[in-house]
Amino acid sequence: MAQSFDIKPPDYLAQLPQAPASDVKKLGWRGLMKTVRSGGKLVVTNHDAPEAVIMSVEEYSDLMQAARQTAAQTESALSALRQRFDQRLAALQSPDAGDRLRNVMAAGAHLDGKVKVGTSY
Repeated sequence: MAQSFDIKPPDYLAQLPQAPASDVKKLGWRGLMKTVRSGGKLVVTNHDAPEAVIMSVEEYSDLMQAARQTAAQTESALSALRQRFDQRLAALQSPDAGDRLRNVMAAGAHLDGKVKVGTSY
C-alpha cells in the first residue's frame, strides 16, 4: 500500500538527495546508483511527491540492525514487566491472600494528610 504525501514530505525525506522518476530512464540504473553510492540513499519522486527510497546495502543493513536492536530492547522491557506482574500476581495466589486483604480493608486508611504510594500500600 503506497502512502501519499499530498501536503509535504516528512522532514527526514526532504533532507535526502532527490531525483525525479524520469531520471531512472534518463540516467539509467548506473546513474542512480552513483548518486546512491555518494549519499547512501536517494528519494525518487514523481511530480515532486516522494515515491520510493533507494538505499545502499550498507544503509539497509544499518537500518535492519537498528530495528533488531530496538526489537530486542522492547522484548527485554516487556519481559521485565511480565516478570514484575507475575510476581505481584503470585502474591494473590498465596493461601493467606484473602485474609491479608480483609485485614487491610478493615484497618482503614490513616493518611494524616499525606499521599501514600508504593508497593507496600
